[in-house]
This record gives sequence, structure tokens and C-alpha cells, in this order.
Amino acid sequence: MDLEIGPFQNHVKKESWKTVLTLAYQSLGVVYGDLSTSPLYVYKSTFAEDIRHSETNEEIFGVLSFVFWTLTLVPLLKYVFIVLRADDNGEGGTFALYSLLCRHARVNSLPSCQVADEELYEYKKDNIGLAPSSNFGARLKSTLEKHRVLQRFLLVLALIGTCMVIGDGVLTPAISVFSAVSGLELSMSNEHHKYVEVPVACIILIGLFALQHYGTHRVGFLFAPVVLTWLLCISAIGVYNIVHWNPHVYQALSPYYMYKFLRKTQRGGWMSLGGILLCITGSEAMFADLGHFSQLSIKIAFTSLVYPSLVLAYMGQAAYLSKHHFVDNDYRIGFYVSVPDKLRWPVLVIAILAAVVGSQAIITGTFSIIKQCSALGCFPRVKIVHTSSKIHGQIYIPEINWTLLLLCLAVTVGFRDTKRMGNASGLAVITVMLVTTCLMSLVIVLCWHKSVFLAIGFVFFFGTIEALYFTASLIKFLEGAWVPIALSFIFLIIMCVWHFGTRKKYEFDVQNKVSINWLLSLGPSLGIVRVRGIGLVQTELVSGIPSIFSHFVTNLPAFHQVLVFLCIKSVPVPHVKPDERFLVGHIGPREYRLYRCIVRYGYRDFHKDDMEFEKDLVCSIAEFIRSGSTELAGANEDVGKEDNKMTVVGTCSTNTDGIQLSEDDGDIIELASTSEMREIRSPPVIYPRKRVRFIIPESPQIDRAAREELHELMEAREAGIAYILGHSYMRAKQGSSMLKKLVINYGYEFLRRNSRAPAYPLSVPHASTLEVGMVYHV
Repeated sequence: MDLEIGPFQNHVKKESWKTVLTLAYQSLGVVYGDLSTSPLYVYKSTFAEDIRHSETNEEIFGVLSFVFWTLTLVPLLKYVFIVLRADDNGEGGTFALYSLLCRHARVNSLPSCQVADEELYEYKKDNIGLAPSSNFGARLKSTLEKHRVLQRFLLVLALIGTCMVIGDGVLTPAISVFSAVSGLELSMSNEHHKYVEVPVACIILIGLFALQHYGTHRVGFLFAPVVLTWLLCISAIGVYNIVHWNPHVYQALSPYYMYKFLRKTQRGGWMSLGGILLCITGSEAMFADLGHFSQLSIKIAFTSLVYPSLVLAYMGQAAYLSKHHFVDNDYRIGFYVSVPDKLRWPVLVIAILAAVVGSQAIITGTFSIIKQCSALGCFPRVKIVHTSSKIHGQIYIPEINWTLLLLCLAVTVGFRDTKRMGNASGLAVITVMLVTTCLMSLVIVLCWHKSVFLAIGFVFFFGTIEALYFTASLIKFLEGAWVPIALSFIFLIIMCVWHFGTRKKYEFDVQNKVSINWLLSLGPSLGIVRVRGIGLVQTELVSGIPSIFSHFVTNLPAFHQVLVFLCIKSVPVPHVKPDERFLVGHIGPREYRLYRCIVRYGYRDFHKDDMEFEKDLVCSIAEFIRSGSTELAGANEDVGKEDNKMTVVGTCSTNTDGIQLSEDDGDIIELASTSEMREIRSPPVIYPRKRVRFIIPESPQIDRAAREELHELMEAREAGIAYILGHSYMRAKQGSSMLKKLVINYGYEFLRRNSRAPAYPLSVPHASTLEVGMVYHV
């Protein structure tokens, strides 16, 4: 449910109030679907077992006071006024905070970082590199950069928050849909509704997940109206109940009623906080979905509509319950008992639709955060399907989708009540918030350069509130709270094993890369026959020659006339601008026709298909050849022991005044000649091929060597591109510890065999792929 128009739309968001209000309206369906459906189950979960509603109304008024102040302090004060400001170039979420810290304190977990990455626009846009203003901040930064243990702890902390978000992706659809469907209990007898609720909820969940591969862009326009209708509905019912049943319920908003509540209920009241906590379920989405909207639009939507609607809804339920104290076997405290009889069926329909919309938001958010984890080397490679050609952020991950469905059905069928579902969901929600609070304290000191006392005050104030709710949720471990812990533990093990194996593989590649002197000794022909075409040798190295290349040269009788060592990597920024996408350089002398091309993506970027990528790749190499002959101004350097100068080159669409590539299926079609452009064409061939030509600027002049190099590149492109992939098998060295052998030989290898191949993002055609296997002993 991603309304992102493009990766660099943040400048457009602030153009006018009309744009801001439109984004605020759209955010209702994406951001607030989960939060707005919380009145369905908060009171029911709170009064499920630990406390009882009595005629003194102290319990219901105390719960209302807790709900009001929790909504005010956490979503409103913490997220709207503080956390939303900690965006990573417009992006939000756990990984956005971690990305900010990685760039400010150099604690990045990606092994393939380069100095040139720090020249990216989004990397240095927010004054990165400035030393913290306080001595404590400088010491903290130095300590984090020196100690690997602290860096790993920071990564694990971010991964714990991420795993809890994934766990929430399982629990939120289950509790939201089940709570909405539970309205049937007031419309049919006990004997029947308990046999209807679970099957109906399961059918809705199956339909919801089965439709994910179609994408939400076709029905996304319905999400905001559904949530808007729901918010207006619950606020109107709330006002009716307040006026009709108890106009003085507003007095319960006083914090004094929290004290009275705890004094009377004591341990039971503390344990019931796990149900009250559910009133802020979905608050994290305001920050996580920041990249699709803007700070101002999210703030306007929450403060002007969502927050007052929720407060009125909870006040209305409390007003109704304060006048209805009778309790019998058929009576349960819940949302639907406070709805007038004549409105229950329409409200039931709207509630189910709102629950589906809220579930859709968390499912899409789970897809998005797993894509980010995969991009940053913390999750096995999965199939990522872009469901919309216009809205790049809308993705679908089949493996995760069906896994979430099975887990959702298991939770729904296994628990069959909102009490245990609420215990599980509450622990997942509060853990994510605690992680955000911890990371925010570091952001305040290291990124915002504020006083350490401000960071301590932030942690102490919000951490105390969240720790209180956390303990109340954790005490329900055996009553459902074990589910998010178990799910998070499984996903955390998967992430840590994959990250460890990926780092070890990269370190092996670095230690065993081939010397440049060995390459020079082969001569321009590399000691073998050079055949027509371009060979793309995929590697994860950003410098040096991978050991797999010497393996190729030793075992293959011929090689392509143009060889490109291609490295596709992620950098710790959300987006990389298209004109900064490629880093291109020579390997060895120019006549060897060996190039290194590093393609950089942000953790929120999407990868193009193979045909468009091939065109951009060839164009970037051609532009590098031209710029190398004229010493293009503004080229960045990444100087290494074995690498020549590397130049930043954009895609074809960004290099409008540079070399353009044209491909024709038949004869070459002449373009209108101008005084500024001329063409370099490929020579005629006797067999049918796609004809290729470069259109290059008239000025500045290109020297003869560069012209010959362009001709050869053009011939090679016309002959075709072959992908040369290394297929590695990892084994722990003899003498390694039992834990390392278990992680590498079994854990990592199992994940590698069952995940997508490294070249999958390019959709490499099998007919053009050459794969050679090697065994790595790490």
C-alpha cells in the first residue's frame, strides 16, 4: 500500500497546502488503518481476566484515563513531535534510525563500503561528518567506532525491532479481523457464533493474502475512504454515547483516576496494562511509512482527525459501560455492545473493511522491511515482485506472503480469542517502541548533536512508560506473549546466520583476490582467445580481481573481448540518485578492455529489469570512456592499491548531454543531424543482429584511442552479453569451533540453497549465463 510516486518526491511534497492535505487524506488508509481499529479490542482485552467492571466505575474510568494519556504521550508527543523528525532523507522506521547512526558513527555492517559512497548526495545531505558538539558525544562516537562488540550489539538491537515488526505482521491481521468478526456474537446465540467467528475470520484472511500478488494500486483508492468512514463512525457513536449515557465521563481524563485505578486493582491492574497497551497498536506505522508521505501530512491527519476520533470512541465506550454494570454469561465488555442496535450490522461491515485495510498496511510494511533487510545483507535473498510499474514502492514477496498466511491462520485457529492474541500483539508492539526509544537516544546525541541530558531525559521519560507496559505484557508469557518472542527468535537466528555467512564470504574474497601483477603478466589477450561480446563477471568485491576470475581463465579456452567486473551493492541510504548510480573504472591498461562497474542502490531502491539495466550499463561504460579521454570535471576518485580512477556516471536518462545508446532490430535509421551531435555506428555484420549505435556530443573532441575503444564496445554489445557467475559453497575450516561449523556448514548453506541466486535481481536469462562453482573454506 505504497503511494510513493518516486524516490525523490520529497521536494514536491511541500509545494502547496493542497498537496499536503491530499497526502494527509491518503495517509489515512496507509498509516492509520491499524491504529484506528484498536477500539475493537482494547476494553475487551483489558477486562478479559485480571480486573472486573464494578458499579463504582473506578475500573472503567481508570482504564479510560490510562488509554487517554497513553495515546497522548506515545503517539502524539513521542512520535508526532519528536521521532518523526529523525527521518533518513525522508524515510522512517527502525532501519532509517540505524542507517543514520551508521553514517554518523561509521558503524555500518555492510562490508563493501567505499570512500566514494560518502560523496553521495543523500549520504552527506544532513551535515554528516560534523563532530558532535559535546565531549560526551565525541567520546561516544569514538567508542562505537572502536569496539566491534558495540557495533554488533547495535545491529542486533535494530534486528530485534525488525523481527518484532515481522511478528506484528502475523498478529495484527489475526486480531484485527477476528475482533471485527466478533461482532457476530451479539447477532446470534452463543451456540452458533463460536462456530462462525473462526471460519469467517480465516476465510477473510485467506482472501486478503491471496490477493496480495495483484498489488494494492487497483483498490488502494478505497483505503482512505474506508478508514475515514470508520473514524467518523466511531467518533459519532462515541459522541452519542457520551451525550446519552454519561456527559460527565470527561472527568475520567484526569490522571488522578489512574492512581485510583491502581490503588484499587493493584497487581491485577498492573497486569491489565497489557490490554490497555493495544490502544497504541499501529503507532509505529506513522514513522515507518514516513517515506510515502511527509511529516506535515502525517501530523495533520493524526492531530486533526485520528487522535480526536479515537479519544471520543474510547470515551463513548466508557460512558456506555459506566451505566451498564450487569454481567451474565452472555455479556462481554467490547466495542459492539456500545453500538446502538439499529447500527450494528452496518458498523460490523465497516469494521471488517477497516480491519482488512489495517491488515493490508502491516502486510505491505512487512514486505518493505524484509526488502530493506535483504538489501543490507541481513536476510536471505527472496523474490521481490513489483506490482505496479508506476508506483515503485509497491512490492510483493511470495515466500513471505504465504508464510505470514500460515502463521496468521495458526494464531487465529490456535487462540480463538482476543485475550491471548492481544497479549501477543501487545508485546510485539511495545518491543518495537522500546527499540525505537533506545536508537532515538543515540540519534539525539550523534546525529542531532544535542545535549546528553536531553537524550537521557528522552530515554527515562518514554522508556519508563514503555518499560511499565513491557513488563505487564511479558508477565503474560504463557498466555500468548510467547508467540512474538518465538517468531522473533526464529527470524533473528535467520538474519544473524545470513549476515555472519555473508561477511565471512566477503572477507574470504578480499583475502584471496588476485594480484594486479598476475593480470599484467597475461598481456592484453589475457593469455587466451578473446571472442566477440561482453562478459559480465559478477562479484561482490569493490576493489581487486576476484579469485573466481583466475579460475575462469584457467579452465575456459576463450574469453570475451570486453570484460566487466560487475558489483551490485547496497549503501546505507534510502535512495541513490540515478546520476550517481554507477562507478566505472579501468582494470589494468586501457587496451586490456577490462572494466570495473559498481552499481549502487539504496535500501529502498528497486532494481530495473535486465534489458533496461544492460542498456544503462553499456551507456555508463561508454560515457566513462568519453570522460576518460577528456578528463570530465567533477569525477570522483576511489583510489585503491590495485584500482585506477573510478568515475561517477549516471544512467542514460540522466546523461542527456552525454553519450546515448540506440538499438535497432533492422537497418540503421538515420537521425536528423545537428551541429552538436554525431554518431558512431557498429560495422556491418553478415548475420542478423540488433544494430547498435552511440550518439555522442560533438564537443569536446574524443581522441583516437577512446574512439577505437567505443567501436570495440559497440561491436561487443551487438554480439551480446554473457553473465559469468560464481557459485560458491562455504565450509568452515578444520579446527573451527563447533558453533561456527554449525552456522556455516548447515545454517548458512541451508539458507543459501533455499534462497534466490545473487543474480536474481537482474532477471538474468539462463541462456546467457555461465556458472562455475568453487568451495570457500572460511
